[in-house]
Amino acid sequence: MTNFASLLRPNRVTVFDPDSVTTTASDEVDASTADLAPSAVDAIWEAVRRLYLTGLHPGMAICIRRHGQVVLHRAIGHSHGNTPAGVDEERLQLATPSTLYNLFSASKSVTAMLIHMLDERGLLHIDDRVGDYVPEYAKYGKEPTTIRHVLNHRAGIALAGVDADADLSVLLDEGELVRRLCEARPQHVPGRRLAYHALSGGFLLAEIIRRVSGLHIRDFLDREIRQPLGFDHFQYGVPASMVDRVATDVFTGPVPPFPVSMLLERAFGAPVVEAVGMAASPTFLTACVPSGNVICTANDACRFFELLLRGGTLEGKTLFDPKTIRRAVHEQSYHEYDLVLQYPFRYGLGFMLGSANTSILGPDTPAAFGHMGFTNVVVYADPERDISVSFVNSGKPVIAVDALWWINVARTIAESIPKVA
Repeated sequence: MTNFASLLRPNRVTVFDPDSVTTTASDEVDASTADLAPSAVDAIWEAVRRLYLTGLHPGMAICIRRHGQVVLHRAIGHSHGNTPAGVDEERLQLATPSTLYNLFSASKSVTAMLIHMLDERGLLHIDDRVGDYVPEYAKYGKEPTTIRHVLNHRAGIALAGVDADADLSVLLDEGELVRRLCEARPQHVPGRRLAYHALSGGFLLAEIIRRVSGLHIRDFLDREIRQPLGFDHFQYGVPASMVDRVATDVFTGPVPPFPVSMLLERAFGAPVVEAVGMAASPTFLTACVPSGNVICTANDACRFFELLLRGGTLEGKTLFDPKTIRRAVHEQSYHEYDLVLQYPFRYGLGFMLGSANTSILGPDTPAAFGHMGFTNVVVYADPERDISVSFVNSGKPVIAVDALWWINVARTIAESIPKVA
């Protein structure tokens, strides 16, 4: 007999009773200690539960801090063993607050702050030319490219030949990646057009960090941020021995038809179903992809944005000057139309910004800054509400209508948590 529900809602995972697959972290405090009504937390969690019920995400985790207090820190669903192909009882594993997730493009904000850290120390300036640090890059019209251009998606190398290579082993050859970027011809004059750089910009920034600091970007991140703040992982990729700790990402929802499929392939660098499979592979998870594979817990991502929200000082450790953060989140694009994502975005220098109207960071969030990640990961801070937020998940829907319940989570957060004086 034809399952008409599956025709109307194709490619979903099995939905379990939400209460039976929910785990609450021990550090979650009563909302009233953070000047927040318990009903606000209840409303936000109900929005997360409603998204889970769509069957678009095997597992999700959310962590929210308000006035520095953890008011919501929970996981729902499974990290492994639940895919659109069915439930694998032998691999079925509950998602918990300690489950690792890939931040995907939200990694750009982490890499950007490493660059801003070097600027703060006077070791480079974001308006220096890339060729000042990577001389072999300065050719074929790329000579005027500045570090600022790379940070705000104006370098002209959005389609530079490193994003869509079907042979993922190239990710393990960082020298080859840099060579390709140096040999690439820009799609437009650097600085002229806004076009989202899915992966290419991160490799270039990592090479600049290596040449300026003498350290691989993993070692620099480890020394400057991960160790001082005692993150659980928070690193580009994982060792092979930890791959099974990372939640399995799966494509969900209907396959996009043409011409949507063409636009998505342009944005992701590969057909979307193939891109999800590549992103979930051990090769991608163990590589160093500075624009696309910081792997961590929801709590660690939330703490990173809490650090930025607090002006660069967290738990008695100062890592950034407040003006460094202000510069990083200062708007660069003013709702300019992004030629790759086909949508007008507000960008800072490594960040997506909120909006007075509506945005991926929720409505009425003009001061918020953060980043989304392929496709429903979002991490951000909103100074007006004094919150830091991390919402990570393992489903990768693109055009499913009920994926709009993901937008509802950010909307509920913005509408449930009042602004502070």
